[in-house]
Parts: sequence; structure tokens; C-alpha cells
Amino acid sequence: MRSYRQYCGLARGLDVIGDRWVLLIVRELLPGPRRYSELLDGLPGIATNLLAERLRSMEAHGLIARRDDDRYELTERGDGLREVVYAIGRWAYPLMGEMAEDETFRSHWIAHPISALFPGEDSSRPELVVEVRCDTEPMTVTVSGGRVRVTHGQAPAPDLVLTGAPDAVVGLLARRIDVNEARARGVAITGDARRLRKLRPVLPATANS
Repeated sequence: MRSYRQYCGLARGLDVIGDRWVLLIVRELLPGPRRYSELLDGLPGIATNLLAERLRSMEAHGLIARRDDDRYELTERGDGLREVVYAIGRWAYPLMGEMAEDETFRSHWIAHPISALFPGEDSSRPELVVEVRCDTEPMTVTVSGGRVRVTHGQAPAPDLVLTGAPDAVVGLLARRIDVNEARARGVAITGDARRLRKLRPVLPATANS
């Protein structure tokens, strides 16, 4: 990537992370180490040679490291982009309308908007386990001790199960749409959806205007 050649923190930061795909690679590595094939699957549309080039560049800049088991992981420096990625996700929330027919989706991507919209600890959040089925692999959203976390796989005893298109499911969790609209858009709800009412997302000011 060509440098902006500006003595400015933003410009120098973009010299490192401003290339296309870089922050999406960070997104893929936020949950933990990934193999090259897993990164390729989680980044539909990227050419394999371009992925290899981006990984080399990110490794050279100290953002990622390649482990002895050939998996890639974020370094401490790379993990410092976590809040940057989540902040962009919150800023982009008003752009997240209905999913277009030509857009792709992966189950684990559900972790990004949930982590971005429900950061930190909030004692008003209810103890809750929600299983989310938006694609081939179920994901589990757990609210415990005021914190929200997302993990792969089925929940052993979920309070709620939400099955449907990702835009409608995320819209329901983030209170963009209500239960009636979610059902009208094909979301199947098992359990008492009223328990979602105390989940209050952290939204950008523009989302409420």
C-alpha cells in the first residue's frame, strides 16, 4: 500500500490498516486463531493470493503472528484494533437495513454486531441464553453478570431460540424491529421474547435521529 506521507496519526494508521480486507481479517481473528483455509472461508470474495499478501503485510506490521500449528492469531498490537472494529460496527449500524440478495453471510459474523452493540458491563441486563440460527452453524448469545458474549455452537438449555435471516434476527436483538415484525419477516421464536426487552444496545446518535 502506498503511504499517505502525512505526519498524522490517522494517516499513519491507515498506512497500516487502510488496505481492503485488512480489518475484515482482523474481524475473523478476534474470536481466536484461524487456519488459512478458515480465513479464506470467512472472507468470501477474496482471492487466495490477495489473502496471502495481506497476511504477509499484517505480519510485517506486527498485527498478526503465525503459530507453530500454522494458525494465524492477533498479536497484542493487533488485538488493540478490537475496539476500533467494534466502533466502526456501531457507527455503521444505521447502514444495516435488510440484507440484499447478492450479499453473503457466515454464522460467526453474528458475533460482531452483538459484541459491538452490547459492549462492557451493564447490571440492568437480564441473565439470558439465546441460541441464534441464521445459517448452517448455530451461535449462542449468553448474558451473564451484565456482560454479553457470543460463542459457537448450540446452547445446552437456551431460554430463547431465534431462527431466521440474519438481518431480522440482529434487528430483533438490537431493537430495530419488534417481535411482531420479526415474526412477519420469518423469524421463528421459541421461548419468551419479552425477556429481550431489558437488552439495551449502545447505538450511535444517528441511529436514533
